[in-house]
Amino acid sequence: MKIASVEQFFPRHRTRLVKITTDTGLDGWGETTLEGKPESVGGAVRELADYLVGKDPLRIEHHWQHMYRSAFFRGGAILMTAISGVDQALWDIAGKHYGVPVYKLLGGAVRDRIRVYAHWGIGNLSDETQAASRERLDMLLKRGYTAFKTGPGGKWRGHEPPAVIDEFVECTYLMREWVGPDVELAFDFHGKMTPALAIEICHEIKDMRPMFVEEPVPQENVDALKLVSDHVTFPIATGERLLSRWEFRQVFEKQAAAYIQPDGSHAGGITELKKIANMAEVYYIHVLPHCAIGPVAFTSCMHVDAVIPNFLAQEQVDWALGGDILRENWKVVDGHIELPEKPGLGIEIDEQAISERAPYREELGGEHFYDTDGSVADW
Repeated sequence: MKIASVEQFFPRHRTRLVKITTDTGLDGWGETTLEGKPESVGGAVRELADYLVGKDPLRIEHHWQHMYRSAFFRGGAILMTAISGVDQALWDIAGKHYGVPVYKLLGGAVRDRIRVYAHWGIGNLSDETQAASRERLDMLLKRGYTAFKTGPGGKWRGHEPPAVIDEFVECTYLMREWVGPDVELAFDFHGKMTPALAIEICHEIKDMRPMFVEEPVPQENVDALKLVSDHVTFPIATGERLLSRWEFRQVFEKQAAAYIQPDGSHAGGITELKKIANMAEVYYIHVLPHCAIGPVAFTSCMHVDAVIPNFLAQEQVDWALGGDILRENWKVVDGHIELPEKPGLGIEIDEQAISERAPYREELGGEHFYDTDGSVADW
């Protein structure tokens, strides 16, 4: 069996797919979505395809090593996202070839279902916002979710006046009031804070007992992250912008975070996500894989979630359940998703639907954020 072709599809916002087909007719799907860089990964996938066509798709580790190491420059968001999608597709082919779900090739499941958490929050204290938030919460609670994540919106400077901080803090306590003590609440700071501001806000919200605060500071400086962790009494999480075991190493060694959040479509695919999780286990660090993109990425994460003992919960956005991409959407019951039972990733792409759709076009260069004085602000 040899790889015959590598195709790419761009069916919708935050969903970029790669399909690898073999000369036996088996195919596999992966996701190569890179937020803010809608065109960049496509070129990297075409470069990898030049190597892959004609190769045995079952030599997954060998191909991963080649894609990562054979060029002089390693890593980076673009290459790692391309590798991730290819890796997912190769695992999908392998599972279909052997007739089993991917997680059975990874050592077998250590759990029977995958706990997921949804995005929900109270953006501000206006009556209109609270009403919309209440409606969404009621819908999610009916599905049995027991954990939610939100974050402070807008742009945050080195420090903000009390009114800005106080409104966010009040929203967090109102969320706790609405859901009670049996539901877990997490807050994503999106790396927008300085260490001092992050610590100040964490101290303000500690009494509502967050599940975690995610990316309180940008990802480049592990010592700054540890500074926050050392001054906060609840768990700190990070990792969606760290792209391999090597980039997580200092987080582990310095015990800079309680939880890590590697992204299965950015950190090297199924192959590398499992290795990162196994490495974290040594440090008693739990894993909450990041996934704010499409259903193939989400499904790939769940196969790793099934086999790692230090899994805590899987991030899930609404459209990751399938939307108009999968022929059969994932179903959330009691806040969990049952393990896939079909071979490979266990999903079927509605290829006719995505092929007939014009490729989705996003604005090149991504979004633009500026402070009131005209200086560049973080996303």
